[in-house]
Amino acid sequence: MTPAARLQTAIEILDAIAAAAREGGAPADAIFAEAMRARRYAGSKDRRAIRGHVYDAIRAVRSAPASGRAAMLALADADPALIGLFDGSAYGPAPIAPGEARAETGLAAQALVDLFDPLVDADEGGAMLARAPLDLRANRIRADRDALAALFPDGEAIAGAPDGWRLPPETAAVQHPAYADGLFEVQDAASQYASAALDAAPGQAIVDLCAGGGGKTLAIASCTVNDADILACDTNRARLQQLPPRAERAGATRIETRLLNPGQESAMLADWQGRATRVFVDAPCSGSGTWRRSPELRWRLTPARLDRHLADQAKLIDIGADLVAPGGKLLYAVCSIIAREGRAQVDEFLNRHPGWTADESCLPEGVGRAAGGGFLLTPARDGCDGFFLARLTAPC
Repeated sequence: MTPAARLQTAIEILDAIAAAAREGGAPADAIFAEAMRARRYAGSKDRRAIRGHVYDAIRAVRSAPASGRAAMLALADADPALIGLFDGSAYGPAPIAPGEARAETGLAAQALVDLFDPLVDADEGGAMLARAPLDLRANRIRADRDALAALFPDGEAIAGAPDGWRLPPETAAVQHPAYADGLFEVQDAASQYASAALDAAPGQAIVDLCAGGGGKTLAIASCTVNDADILACDTNRARLQQLPPRAERAGATRIETRLLNPGQESAMLADWQGRATRVFVDAPCSGSGTWRRSPELRWRLTPARLDRHLADQAKLIDIGADLVAPGGKLLYAVCSIIAREGRAQVDEFLNRHPGWTADESCLPEGVGRAAGGGFLLTPARDGCDGFFLARLTAPC
């Protein structure tokens, strides 16, 4: 493919990604993969170049553009080499017309920025869209961080995460035989901090209410060295089905999975009411803390979608609270930097549940900043995904 043809292909893929963002369709990675399957003539260099164009444009443009061409023109304004590719050649983009519209660039639409937690200032912007490193978590059931250091000597320890080892972006760690042997998992430092903040210990009864594919469930099993009873729940069958084979690989043998029907969660967890030592509620959210990895999420969030997330979060934290034994703890977490999903949810929970208290500390020294009844982690300050968490203690 010529450079101009690569650029035109990126424009077409951006059209599909923008449409999916507006309509709640497939994520950008899935759309890109499907586009490449349909263009089998594209070689590996072509695919890398096209992907670079696509994601550079997504990171640059603050909200879903009117067209992929408008997004790429915005990118080209800062890159003379791209402008030269709008040459009208065969399979390339048409020449740029005078006054042709450009998409708006920036971190996010102002209405979205206005929702950020007060701790998120202008200095955070660059880090929120920079490429993220690859963070690994040693699985204590099978290995420790020293083993990861020996396997990946080009990495470095993650401050405050005793099992964490950080590698350069896009390192092919999962291709290493040690991954198949269960020595480690790929897990961002923020999720490692959150899993540790649950304060799980051997012998406890633990519920992971929104387990998804089980990344944090496995982290909890690792923290307890496979010596705690863990119930992993979710309403998404496809995601929950990923956990058993992952648990087998990790040697985590004390995890039970339970598929919940939406709207019937409490009834289906009646046998766990009031008996869990620890409950983890990693609630569905805007994903605004994960823009480093999924920058098109900025294009997807609407007021209606945010309202749905807020309602689900309030429901799930209440369901989780009913499972906690007297004196037990609930960890509420969202990969979000939006105040209404973080500190506001905790304030409202504490108003609904007299006697519950928010723990004043649950993170390593130097990690996170106090945000209402919880703590906020951000890419610029903490070197991890944006994350809010709060550890809440039930009355005795």
